[in-house]
Amino acid sequence: MIQHVVMLSLVEDHDEAELQSVMTGLAELDLPGFEGFSHGRNIDLENKTPDHPYGFICTFKNQSALETYAADPDHQALGARLVALCGGGEGIMVMDLVV
Repeated sequence: MIQHVVMLSLVEDHDEAELQSVMTGLAELDLPGFEGFSHGRNIDLENKTPDHPYGFICTFKNQSALETYAADPDHQALGARLVALCGGGEGIMVMDLVV
């Protein structure tokens, strides 16, 4: 199983409704091997990621499912909207953990 962890450094004046719309779109993706999605505010208890106040985690059955997600046009369109909310791709941190 792979946990696709994405942390967002949102621009200060980001549109909260747009962020929630993107999260809804990601949650509704219907792709083989896409087994779960959760998102929320980063409470940063250890004060290690103050620049990333929001994030999400996708759970995939295997690497092939993650690759299908990465190539999916709906995911790519949602990703472009996230890039805009973060002021560019450098505002998005991604980790893919094999668990």
